[in-house]
Amino acid sequence: MNEKIVGTTDRFLTFSLGGEHFAMPLLQVQEVIALTEVTPVPQMPKYFLGIMNLRGQVVTIMDLRTKLGIKPAEDQETVVIICDMAPVCVGIVVDSVNSVFAVNPKQISTAPEMMGSKLDSIIGVYRDEKNLILLLDIAKTLNQGDQVLAQKIQTQRPALKAA
Repeated sequence: MNEKIVGTTDRFLTFSLGGEHFAMPLLQVQEVIALTEVTPVPQMPKYFLGIMNLRGQVVTIMDLRTKLGIKPAEDQETVVIICDMAPVCVGIVVDSVNSVFAVNPKQISTAPEMMGSKLDSIIGVYRDEKNLILLLDIAKTLNQGDQVLAQKIQTQRPALKAA
């Protein structure tokens, strides 16, 4: 378990991808918004949907479902979680945002081992009354290359004019 992430916060934002439940530390979340118009950027990986104007700031939008290889849930209202990953803001598309919950770090199990290697982006597993919830470190889920690409896109388009 990543003590740095879990030890600094006991509040998580839960969200759904497909039929699975995930959560991320609330301190990594700037805000949650509805998915609005996204401007595609050519020659980007499939999970990079493009950029959007968020009150005059350019935000790179990535589909976390595509990034993680999860089929989107049917009949869900798609939302964007805006993550502050200084020096950039990144929006991640999820099927739905469910709740914010507080948890004692002692209630979190260690991340599962997969084929002999631990998945770095999973910082632990929490079990609520109904589900297993995978706790993600979004900075590791969106690897260094993704963050560099997001920063490059945002610096090349420093501001979008409000329509």
